[in-house]
Amino acid sequence: MSQERLSMRKIKEVLRLRYEKGLSHRAIGRSCGIGCTTAREYVVRAQAAGLSWPLSADLDEGALEQLLFPPGPAEGDRPLPDWPVVHQELRRKGVTLALLWQEYKAAHPEGYNYSRFCELYRAWVGTVDVTMHQEHKAGEKVFVDYAGQTLAVTNPQTGEAIPAYVFVAAQGASNYTYAEASFSMDQRHWIGAHVRAFEYFGGINAVVTPDNAKVAVSAPCRYEPDLNPTYHDLAVFYGFTVLPTRIIHPRDKAKVEAAVLGVERWVMAPLRHQKFFSLVDLNRALREQLDAYNARPFQKLEGSRRSWFETLDKPALAPLPPTRYEFAEWKRLTVNIDYHVEAEGHRYSVPYQLVHQKVDVRITQSVVEVFCKGHRVASHARSPHKGRFTTVKEHMPKAHQDYADWSPERLIRWAEKTGPHTATWVERVLASRPHPQQGFRTCLGVMRLGKDYGAERLEAACRRALRLNALSYKSVESILARGLENQPLPEPAAPTPPIAHTNLRGPQYYQQPNETKGEPVLC
Repeated sequence: MSQERLSMRKIKEVLRLRYEKGLSHRAIGRSCGIGCTTAREYVVRAQAAGLSWPLSADLDEGALEQLLFPPGPAEGDRPLPDWPVVHQELRRKGVTLALLWQEYKAAHPEGYNYSRFCELYRAWVGTVDVTMHQEHKAGEKVFVDYAGQTLAVTNPQTGEAIPAYVFVAAQGASNYTYAEASFSMDQRHWIGAHVRAFEYFGGINAVVTPDNAKVAVSAPCRYEPDLNPTYHDLAVFYGFTVLPTRIIHPRDKAKVEAAVLGVERWVMAPLRHQKFFSLVDLNRALREQLDAYNARPFQKLEGSRRSWFETLDKPALAPLPPTRYEFAEWKRLTVNIDYHVEAEGHRYSVPYQLVHQKVDVRITQSVVEVFCKGHRVASHARSPHKGRFTTVKEHMPKAHQDYADWSPERLIRWAEKTGPHTATWVERVLASRPHPQQGFRTCLGVMRLGKDYGAERLEAACRRALRLNALSYKSVESILARGLENQPLPEPAAPTPPIAHTNLRGPQYYQQPNETKGEPVLC
């Protein structure tokens, strides 16, 4: 008995149990030793073929097989899908191969089944350029990095060639690319390049993928990389997620490496014989080459990077915020005993209850903000004056004298242990400040000099500083470092005697009555 005949017998048994006995597909499967899905398929095929039960006595098993399993068209005669369109549609959010196959099958009922459809698509993808292989959804990711090669800007005065580093950003779905040059790859230029890239694209991607450079990731980790605080600040402002590439996984950044290679070949290389005397001129030339590069037609696909971007990525990007991001630098600082933190040489007050605590300081071009455990506790207009104080009254204790740890009196008493000149110097420093607490740090610094140089030398240095009216830490430190504390003090210069000469009238002349001077002669 052949396998084919046995199969036809089983199909007849399935149809008998279904139509004569009224069993469910699951019960039929258990009875015939087949799956319930297979049993259902036989029943559906019989319905499609217009068969009824009992089967006609003239219907042999061969004829039954022809009715249930009619031969389809030869593979070469079946219509092929438009693979470039399928490939492009797959990059849209929510679009899957199953959905595209259903649409293809609706248009071509005689077309390929789903499994063969997928096989043919993957075979076609294998013939396309490697940069097209990765399936990135429209507007989802943008990849960022610096090119390995550099360009040069010539100093017009000296003729020196200054290297310029090229930042590259590439859209995941369309490969639409942005590039710009800068003299540095530091955090300020890295953040600024992101801002200008978003403006070039006209929107924000959901995910930004950098590598593990320090400007992006403070502590690389395969599972939970620690983002640089300023980069995290940028991500929060624009509402995107930073997803760094995994360590030692070059395929994670294949998209941007391909974009970098394209920029080096088609944007940077054509400029190799040109000489630029400013960064503005260089970036203007880069933009011209970049626009031409994005408009170049694909070799194996319809359209270009620009046309794909306009169709796929751009409609899916989040809108730009109404204001541009302002670069902010973050620092982790400890609040000093004078309830101030020092940022860029200037000292800003915080609530005095935070003395000795760690705080996060956000520094922009115009504002200095202080955060404690995620809450903003102080905000100041940024000051350009180094060595000075910005103090908010509400940050000060109600009574400086009652401050728990330090007070002007305590500092003076501590200084008296070194000597009277040291105490006088401390007293004068505290009196010279608008608020005595602003002089605490200076006084403590000078008192600590006694540990390095000894109390005797510090006393002598303060005596000399008082004579010179030098009321700063650096002055006392310089006296001790240069060993000047025991040098004789300069004597005040003797007043210069007046010069006696017949042509000089002297001060007495102007004290005489007007009549002795004579009246002015009018000519």
